[in-house]
Amino acid sequence: MRIGILSLLQESNTFVSGTTTLQHFEDDLLLVGEAMGAALTGAHHEVAGFLVGLEQQGLTPVPLFAARALPYGAMDAATFSELMSRMFQQVAVAGPLDGYLVAPHGATVSASYPDVDGYWLARLRAEVGSLIPIIGTLDLHANLSLMMIDATDALIAYRSNPHTDQFDRGLEAAELMARSLKGEITPVQRAMFPPFVMNIERQATAESPCLELYRVAERLRQRPGVLSTSILQGFPYADVAEMGSAVIAVTDQDENLAVEIAAELSGALWNERTQFTATALDIDSCLNEIKHLQGRVCLLDMGDNVGGGSPADSTHLAHALVLRSIRKAFICLFDPVAVCVASEAGVGTSLTLSMGGATDRLHGDPLVARVRVDGLYDGQFTENEARHGGIVNFDQGKSAVVTIASGLTVMLTSKRIVPWSLGQFACCDLDPQDFEVLVAKGVNSPLAAYASLCSHFVRVNTPGVTSSNLSGFDYQWRRRPMFPFEPTMLWQA
Repeated sequence: MRIGILSLLQESNTFVSGTTTLQHFEDDLLLVGEAMGAALTGAHHEVAGFLVGLEQQGLTPVPLFAARALPYGAMDAATFSELMSRMFQQVAVAGPLDGYLVAPHGATVSASYPDVDGYWLARLRAEVGSLIPIIGTLDLHANLSLMMIDATDALIAYRSNPHTDQFDRGLEAAELMARSLKGEITPVQRAMFPPFVMNIERQATAESPCLELYRVAERLRQRPGVLSTSILQGFPYADVAEMGSAVIAVTDQDENLAVEIAAELSGALWNERTQFTATALDIDSCLNEIKHLQGRVCLLDMGDNVGGGSPADSTHLAHALVLRSIRKAFICLFDPVAVCVASEAGVGTSLTLSMGGATDRLHGDPLVARVRVDGLYDGQFTENEARHGGIVNFDQGKSAVVTIASGLTVMLTSKRIVPWSLGQFACCDLDPQDFEVLVAKGVNSPLAAYASLCSHFVRVNTPGVTSSNLSGFDYQWRRRPMFPFEPTMLWQA
């Protein structure tokens, strides 16, 4: 039996002024057909899991389409149209297949269609008919829609944040596909949508309050007849009607059980809703706190969370570290102009350099300082371990490392880069253990890479398009009422 594989992964921050274009996908991942197998085999994400899992189950994978771009703004209309054209051209060329394994992100938005994932899943269902199984994975940050649910037989969300289980979820989806085709099971899924937002500051699955909820999901998953349970934490930086939390229960041909499990799980989420609000510590409070900590500290720059679509050039923490003369500190800034200036000056040169703060004033003014150019690099590196995103090959573009007399080391990149691998340091001849304070532009996603290195993680409520202060965002399309925006609302599963 032949199983088609489709994947479209992009997290869309609608509060970002820029748009995600076709070039963003071409710079990351945009493949069709057999090229997918060569590029994705050995990776740690769900598509690699599909490929391995199908072969383990004796099914033939038919790679059709895979697209991925770093989180950024909503896709422009032309990009959305082109991706849909390429995807469904491959579906047409493949002809009749026995099933489809799909990997939508779940929080992809376009200027022309706010529920991109629901759109292409529904279109796929319409083209292949009701009898062909469509089973897939979802990013844990999906803003789930009923359209996604209605178009598929089963959807399985990642269970870890940072996302280190993507490959395993791909294997799980492949197993469900095999069992469905053999007639061993008939998946039935139901979803519920408790109307509240999990603040991203509180979304780490190994920490309370998420830890306890995922234990509930695991307990429910063990009940006879239950095939899968999923918690969708939601992506709060997408201003769409589907934004917020959700749950999915998949059972073996038992609609009543699916409803029962979904209700119990969504009720557990709702009962803990007050635990998912942010503590929102400001920069000064965090820097005062770390003075009393023993061991290496990672400052998580929440307002410039690159994995949430931010510009990667916020300077608020950089200015504060310089002002306080905090020594042995490190930060990475996206600034292709500064990289060019440093490259022209050459290694060993001292110069006054403007760094970061190019996007807008929300993310801070440029950091202007006298620096020494310590090194110039191509910015390419690999990651062998399962880290957030499951990516193996990274490219931050031409890079420069400079130091400021205050004690701050700045890595300057010519491409936006997510802090998901310590390989970033090695590719620029840096040892992260040489630093006492490391800034990572993320909230939870850096934890997998930095956990072995840092004794303490401090989430800093910096300004920006991924700030933990959700009351500062002008939502036009969210559900109403919705906790915590309407704190006294009532809801029952």
